[in-house]
Amino acid sequence: MKIRILKSFSPWSDQDHIYIPVRVKLFISQILAFSWVGFSVYVALPWIDDLAGTFSLPLALFMVTGIALIPGWANAFLVAGLLLDRRPTYLLHDSLPPVTILVAAYNEEDHIGETLASIFEQQYPGNVEIIVIDDGSTDKTADVVKMIADETTRVENRRIVLLSLGKNGGKSNALNRGLEKASHDIIVTQDADTFLFQESLERLIINLVDGPGNTAAIAGTVLVRNSRDTILARLQEWDYFLGISVVKRIQSLYQGTLVAQGAFSAYRKSAIAEAGGWPDTVGEDIVLTWAFHELNYRVGYAENAFAFTRVPETYRQLFRQRRRWARGLIEAFKHHPRILVRPRLVSPFILFNLFFPYLDFVYLTVFLPGLMAAVFFRYYAIVGLMTLFLLPLMLFINVVMYYNQVRIFHSHGLRVRKNVLGAILYVLTYQVMISPASFAGYISEYLMFQKSWGTK
Repeated sequence: MKIRILKSFSPWSDQDHIYIPVRVKLFISQILAFSWVGFSVYVALPWIDDLAGTFSLPLALFMVTGIALIPGWANAFLVAGLLLDRRPTYLLHDSLPPVTILVAAYNEEDHIGETLASIFEQQYPGNVEIIVIDDGSTDKTADVVKMIADETTRVENRRIVLLSLGKNGGKSNALNRGLEKASHDIIVTQDADTFLFQESLERLIINLVDGPGNTAAIAGTVLVRNSRDTILARLQEWDYFLGISVVKRIQSLYQGTLVAQGAFSAYRKSAIAEAGGWPDTVGEDIVLTWAFHELNYRVGYAENAFAFTRVPETYRQLFRQRRRWARGLIEAFKHHPRILVRPRLVSPFILFNLFFPYLDFVYLTVFLPGLMAAVFFRYYAIVGLMTLFLLPLMLFINVVMYYNQVRIFHSHGLRVRKNVLGAILYVLTYQVMISPASFAGYISEYLMFQKSWGTK
């Protein structure tokens, strides 16, 4: 594999840099990640020995691996990818292929108007067909859509189609019904409460048409719109900004974003058809994305195509949402088990996802009780001095992620809102709130409980 000198693809730098092939980047990232694990094991030997004296060696290894070693490997792998990543820059086009935007809506009368307005404000150089699928709403969603459709009939290259379903059948059914009516070969999905930033539609589609020929889908960058409304929403602003967006970016570096989320993503219609459409699951977007991977398609990520969505504002809503996301992950493994045995560049992320139930179980049953024992009873065998070695890495990772995201924001005229309280809560309480919901999702799918798509 040759290493060539190229102009930087970074959106914030015009300096020459060494182009490193993706497979070499993967190798370097893995070397750095496993080197960190090796160092962690060496440092943790006294900790393991102390735990083994109390709980036995197998249980000690079970605890330390879940608390420190696997998370340490994942974080080191992530930060290595960030340091090596250089994004391709796709120039804006004078014309682009026509697109069909599918908006599945259920009781969204309060938000659907702003969502449609954000689409009409896009300066997309091509025809845009907007199909709103009213999935059995009991409010005035359909009336709002009809009014907007009547008001915009004369808008050039824009058309709204309302598809009313008499009964609520879930998001996958609504999207599949909308797909049947789609006139164009490029499909975009957008949630009914999601607002597009300027040029986002154009940049999303450019990433699809200018990307490698085997690209089936491109995930947009979804951020929080209602972060000023509640403290919980302020916390999630950092989750979307630092966590979700950065992970998708590094996954795309290795040519395999694992979720082209329904909130804002673009697809080739032919690839959706080949994959069998959106499956009847609670995690329809992740299961469909993994179907693309099974078919040897590439799924990318557009870090410069921004959409702002409304996130849950109560813990009950957040719990239901994250439980559904976790259940969707298990559905993806059940529908596509071969993804584990067929090597690909993104396999490290797939394997890490496989450990999620174990990691959440250890966090809930070992780390949290150990933390309480240390704070209230001064018992430091489980959570003590050794766990402090995780803090420098976590701080370094968050600093790297933050400055990478800030640069992308600034290069597109966005600024990061000062949200210090949200940042503190994100660091201190996020995992405490999310792990119970995720573990409930795993159990729900293992035991085949009745499926629920909503968050309200």
